[in-house]
Amino acid sequence: MLDVLVIAPHPDDAELGMGGTIALMRARGLAVGILDLTDGEPTPLGSPEIRARETAAATDTLSVEWRENLGLPNRRLRATLTARGALAGVIRRTRPRWLFAPHWIDAHPDHVAATRLTEAARFWAKLTKCDLPGDPWHPERIYHYACVHLRAVRRPAFVIDITATADAKRRSIACYASQFPPTAPRPTVPERVAAADAWWGAQIGTLAGEPFWSREPVALRGFADLM
Repeated sequence: MLDVLVIAPHPDDAELGMGGTIALMRARGLAVGILDLTDGEPTPLGSPEIRARETAAATDTLSVEWRENLGLPNRRLRATLTARGALAGVIRRTRPRWLFAPHWIDAHPDHVAATRLTEAARFWAKLTKCDLPGDPWHPERIYHYACVHLRAVRRPAFVIDITATADAKRRSIACYASQFPPTAPRPTVPERVAAADAWWGAQIGTLAGEPFWSREPVALRGFADLM
C-alpha cells in the first residue's frame, strides 16, 4: 500500500525533520504515509482540536494522502508491548518498503522511545502464528531523520537535496502556528530548521538538504545513484 511510512512522535516532527524529502517523494510518485504516535498535547497554546486542524493543513501542504494517529500518550511515550503490537499492526496493514523514525540519540525522551518502538514493531510485524491483524510484513529498511532536539552534529549516511521542495517544507511547518508563534524568541524553531537545511545543503553543494542516518549499510545500485 505505502512505499514509505514516516513514524513521528508528535504532529510536526515529520515536517521538521524531513518535510522536504516527503514532498520530494510525493513529487516523484511515491506513496508516503505519516503515523503520528501521539497528539502532542498538552502544549501552552495548543489543544487536541487545534493540533488536528494544523496537522490536516500540513498534510495537505505536503500532498500526503495517508496519515493516522496511534493515540499513544504524549510526554509518556514508551515502547510497551501494547504499543509495539499497535504499531506492528499498522505496518502489516500499510506494508511500507521503508520506515523513517527519529535519530536514536535525542534529548527528547518521546523521540528516543519512538525509535525503540519502531525497531521493535518492525520485527514483530513479520511474525507468524500471532494475534496481530493482517499478514506478516517486514519493511526492508529503517532510516532515521533529525529532530530539532538533536543538537549534536553526527555524520549522516546520506543527505537528500531538497532545494526544489524547501518552500513546501517551510509552508508545512508554518501550519503549526500553535507550536511556533511569531512572539517566540529568535531564532525560532522554523528559523533554526531553515538554517540547518541550508548548512546540510552546503555540505553537498546545494541550497538545502536533509540528513539521514542508518544502522544498516545503505545499498546503491551503482555510482549513478550518487551526486
